[in-house]
Amino acid sequence: MSAPVEAQDASKWYGEVLGLNGFSASFGSGITGLVGPNGAGKSTLFKCLIGQLRVDQGSLRLLGEDPWNNVDLKRRLGYCPESNQLYGWLTAETFVEALLRLNGVKPPDARKAARESLETVGLTAAKDRKLRTFSRGMRQRAKLAQALAHGPEVLILDEPLSGADPVARVQILDTIARFAHDGGHVLMSTHVLYEVERLTKNIVLIHNGKSIASGDVQAIRALIDAHPHAVRIATPAPRDVAQALAGLDHVASIEFPTPAEVLVRTRKPDAFYRDLPGIVLDRGLDVRGLESPDDSLEAVFRYLVG
Repeated sequence: MSAPVEAQDASKWYGEVLGLNGFSASFGSGITGLVGPNGAGKSTLFKCLIGQLRVDQGSLRLLGEDPWNNVDLKRRLGYCPESNQLYGWLTAETFVEALLRLNGVKPPDARKAARESLETVGLTAAKDRKLRTFSRGMRQRAKLAQALAHGPEVLILDEPLSGADPVARVQILDTIARFAHDGGHVLMSTHVLYEVERLTKNIVLIHNGKSIASGDVQAIRALIDAHPHAVRIATPAPRDVAQALAGLDHVASIEFPTPAEVLVRTRKPDAFYRDLPGIVLDRGLDVRGLESPDDSLEAVFRYLVG
C-alpha cells in the first residue's frame, strides 16, 4: 500500500511569493508531524491536500488520488484549519450538526454523530453553549469534533494545539492518539516541536516551502553529527571537570555558563557519553547532573536550517 500522502516537487506560487518550493516528501501511516516555523509553507501544503488550492507544478497525492476538484476524496478526510474564527452564534452541537447536514447526512444521523463526536473531544457538558463563549482551547476541540464527526480516514490538523490550555491539550492529544490507534492517518503541523514529539517519532521538517528532512527522529538526528553537540554538566568543581575532559580529541570547546556548570561541545556525542563515566570514576569527579540542550527536535531543526 502506498503512503497516505505523496508529494513530488510540488510548488505553489502566490504571485511572486513561493508557498511551496519543490516540496517532496512521503507521509507514512499513523501520525506524521509537519514541523516548521511560521511561514514555512505548512498551511499552504494542507490547503493543497484538501483541494482548496491547486499546486502550480509537480504532483500531490492523498490516498493515491489527486485532491484538486475531488469531492469524493474530501468525504474521506477531516480538516482543522489554523483559524479559530467560528460561527459564534451557533452552539457546539448545532455547529457540528450543520456541517454534517451540509455534507448530506440526514438530520437524525447528523445530531447523533455530532453528540458522539463532541463526547470524544470532551465537550458534552458544553454542547449547548454558544461558540462565542468558548475559550480558545475549547474552540480547538470543537474544530476537532467537526473533523471527526463523519468518520474520516485522514485527519489534517493545522496547529491544533495553538492557544489551547493544558486540559484542552491533553484532550486533543489523547483524541489524536486514539484516532491513529484505530487505524486512521494523521497529518499534524506545528511550530512547537515538543508537541509532535509527544505523539510520534515520524516527522517532516519544512523550511521556506521545501522539505529539508524526513523520517524517524533518531534518523534525522544522525544528520547533524558533523555539528558540535552540547552537553551541560552540573558540578561544584567545574574547572576540575573541564581539565579532565579537555584532553579528549573530539571535544571542540568548553565553557562555564555558571559557577556550577560546564558546557562541553563535542563532535562525537556517542564517544563522549561512552568515555565520560570512566573519566568521572577514575578521577573521582563530583558530577551532579547531565543534560544536553541538543537532544530535542528543536536542536535538530535549528542545525538543519542554520
